[in-house]
Amino acid sequence: MVGYIDSIVGLLYNIYFYMILVYILMSWVPNARDSFIGELLGKLVEPYLAPFRRFIPPIMGMIDISPIIALFVLRLAAFGLMSVLHYIFGY
Repeated sequence: MVGYIDSIVGLLYNIYFYMILVYILMSWVPNARDSFIGELLGKLVEPYLAPFRRFIPPIMGMIDISPIIALFVLRLAAFGLMSVLHYIFGY
């Protein structure tokens, strides 16, 4: 049972991780975020990234490291959730 839950949590983590990664890389391509995929990813990813951008200022006014911190926190949350599930189900 827990193995299935682990795979579901891991799959959801991977999907959201790559959505954030693609959204970040799209910022390097001109007008990529104005496309349908860019707007869709923006609607799904920006609500998660916004609190990090609010508290972590860009370095030298240009380099935004908040997505790196957001990905790190996402990874901690996924592993924390898996640990709690292992504790609850005694796996």
